[in-house]
Amino acid sequence: QVLLVESGGGSVQTGGSLRLSCAASGRTLRLYALAWFRQAPGKERDFVGAIDRSGGSTYYGESVKGRFSISRDNAKNTVTLQLNSLKPEDTAVYYCAASTRVELPATRGAYQYWGQGTQVTVSS
Repeated sequence: QVLLVESGGGSVQTGGSLRLSCAASGRTLRLYALAWFRQAPGKERDFVGAIDRSGGSTYYGESVKGRFSISRDNAKNTVTLQLNSLKPEDTAVYYCAASTRVELPATRGAYQYWGQGTQVTVSS
């Protein structure tokens, strides 16, 4: 069992940046592939990006590629999502998730553990 808690959300203007963090407790994060998803009001929860257990490989959704980046610190049991060049369509609740899969899955069903989410709002 692993407990995930996100932080760092907030409100920014178009073109701004935010840094989201996800801290884990219960088990070491080095056992898990980690991902970020987001959900806008009335929409499905979409894949943002994922990072493998070692932090050596990442994978991003097309809509955020080149603007967002994921990193992890297994010693501190944290994963971070850096959001740059933000757009109003990036407004959503952002969730971190952990999976026991070895590969980098992009589907919600592959992730066993979820945080409670943190709100990101981008105004034009």
